[in-house]
Amino acid sequence: MPHDARIITREDIMDLGTYETIRPLKREEALLRKRFRRVSVGPHITVTFENWDSMWLQVQEMLRIEKGGEEQLVDELAAYNPMIPNGRELTCTLMIEIDDPVIRAHTLGRLGGIEDHIYLSVAGERIDAVPEGDVERSRADGKASSVHFLHFPFSDAQVATWQGGEGQILFGIDHPHYGHMAMIGEEIRRELARDFA
Repeated sequence: MPHDARIITREDIMDLGTYETIRPLKREEALLRKRFRRVSVGPHITVTFENWDSMWLQVQEMLRIEKGGEEQLVDELAAYNPMIPNGRELTCTLMIEIDDPVIRAHTLGRLGGIEDHIYLSVAGERIDAVPEGDVERSRADGKASSVHFLHFPFSDAQVATWQGGEGQILFGIDHPHYGHMAMIGEEIRRELARDFA
C-alpha cells in the first residue's frame, strides 16, 4: 500500500471476496489505531484524525455495504482521498454524538457555524480548521451537521514544533454554545507526527 503517495488508487482496492478474508484483522487494526488518533472534546464531540489507512478502510467498507462496483468506487475515491493528510496538514472527522434525539436536535440547532470555531493550538500558535468543501455543514436555519470533515494546514515551522515535541498541543472549540478544549497527549502527538512528510 503506497502510503507515501497520499492517495488511494483503484490498484489499492481489494475485490470484495479477498477483502472479506482480511476484514476482521483490518477492523481490529483500525480499533487499535483509533486509540492513538481519537480525542474527546467536551461532553458531546469526538475527533478522529484520519490517515491513508483509515480512508482505505472506509472505501472498502462502503464498497462492501453498497456493492456498487466500479461506478461507486470512482465516487468513493473522490469522497475520501481529500481526507488523506497531504504531508503539511492534519485531517479529522469531528462527530457530535448525543444519544437522546430531542437533546441532539436542540443542541445541533444551537451549533450552526461550529466548523468556523475549531482550531489546534501548537505551542501557543493557533491553526484554524478548514472545513472540507464537499457540502455546507451548517444549514441556513442555524442547525449544524453532526459530522464535520476538517483540515488543519501547517507551516514548516509548525510541523517542526509538532515533531520536535515542543510546547503543548490543544484541540479547541470556541463556539459561543460549545467552548471546550482537550490536550493532545504525547502518544497521540507521536502518532500524528507520522502524517507529516
